[in-house]
Amino acid sequence: MFRRTFWFTTGVAAGVWATTKVNRKLKQLTPESLAATAANKALETGQRLKDRAVGFALDVRDNMAQREAELEEALGIQDSPELPASRRYAAIENNRSNPKYIENTTYSYNRNEDH
Repeated sequence: MFRRTFWFTTGVAAGVWATTKVNRKLKQLTPESLAATAANKALETGQRLKDRAVGFALDVRDNMAQREAELEEALGIQDSPELPASRRYAAIENNRSNPKYIENTTYSYNRNEDH
């Protein structure tokens, strides 16, 4: 009697275990789960690429500064010369004493005219 009870309990436990494993696998293979997994992997890949690109840009900037210093030393340029003062030109002349008006124009300021 004990032997039958043992094997029955073992069979039930194996059935529950197998059913649980199959249900978990089926949930992983649903379209929503597959889409979420793909999105997560894409985000991780994007983050890795971004980190690599930022690292590369920082390396380029450091090496550029180092090479610039080497070239300045080789050419004997230690101090950068002062730049001349910038010139300012008036973009628009402000002459209010003689305003220019367009006369005899066919343009209408009424926005509702064409509608």
